[in-house]
Amino acid sequence: MSAGPVLPYVDEHAVEVRAPRDRVWRALDDYVHTSVGLSDRHPLGLVLGTRPRSGFAVAATERGEQVVLEGRHRFSVYRLVIDVADGSRPGTTMLRGTTLAAFPGPHGRIYRLLVISSGVHIVATTRMLRAIGRRAEAAGRNG
Repeated sequence: MSAGPVLPYVDEHAVEVRAPRDRVWRALDDYVHTSVGLSDRHPLGLVLGTRPRSGFAVAATERGEQVVLEGRHRFSVYRLVIDVADGSRPGTTMLRGTTLAAFPGPHGRIYRLLVISSGVHIVATTRMLRAIGRRAEAAGRNG
């Protein structure tokens, strides 16, 4: 599924969630509509000039399969594709985030070095995937 302009591949990270696929999908859907991105007054969004202000917008959804988030700011145009697939064991689900992004100009190259090459992006993406996984696992304990 492609939502916007063609962007270069950056990386991919995945977590296996101990929950069935439908529950992981519901947790992902809830997360992208309630928790993804920055608040409208977050200083980072103001400094970077994020569009949308939160940093991400849902650009496309294939129910039960994939969510595509997109955004841009002064130093980058980016897309995060989150896929939901069957896990390696029964009752588990693979949650995979693929990042695509362009970093135009000299300021973009510096930004890429600071965020991507430093490992900050890996931490943020993995944290997001694990948070979604925890929601799905908790829903099974509570529901």
